[in-house]
Amino acid sequence: MKAIEQEPMYLREVEANPQPSPYASLIDATKAAGREYWQIWHLFAFRPEVTSPLASFTEGVMRAPSSVSLGLRELIAAYTSWINECQFCWRSHAAVAAELLGSEELVRAVLNDPESSPLPENEKALLRFAAKITTDLPEMNQSDVDTLHAQGWTDEAIYFTILVVSLFNFYNRWVTTSGVHPVSEEAHRSHGKRLALSGYEPKHRLQGMQNTLS
Repeated sequence: MKAIEQEPMYLREVEANPQPSPYASLIDATKAAGREYWQIWHLFAFRPEVTSPLASFTEGVMRAPSSVSLGLRELIAAYTSWINECQFCWRSHAAVAAELLGSEELVRAVLNDPESSPLPENEKALLRFAAKITTDLPEMNQSDVDTLHAQGWTDEAIYFTILVVSLFNFYNRWVTTSGVHPVSEEAHRSHGKRLALSGYEPKHRLQGMQNTLS
């Protein structure tokens, strides 16, 4: 089956030279199935000896047990990426958040305007915190943490929120500057479902993909 043509990345040598790794296998399997794939996999596959710890770190940040739910962490990732206007990341993680939270409408409402969305007030407070980290970092101070404590969030929850926001500020810059393009809504939704199910470790994502193709 012929792979769907996708707009090339800015870093052509990176895109053309995936090294043997689970991410290279993800690229090959998706292309062989004639499906759109996430170009961020090329960034991981180019130097897997460097990027494999990043995949494991991302798995921990986004999936480790925490009082901040998996769905809310994905929503924070999508909202951070929305603020940074990173098309690939906000669309990707909006799809994962929608799968975990069970509502595309909720995710869309939050991205458009968290304050008028149906999120509970304590979760809106986390998104305000995420926005301030992303756009007004020098102004962060103890009062920002105190505000979250007043909403019932513990230091553990705040710690994980900071991790998610910091990680996706990195991803937004890595992805956008490298020329990773968004895919179709259908492909984002499909990959989002698999990511919600399998997590961020590439070997688990590859196994999940193979299960859906078998």
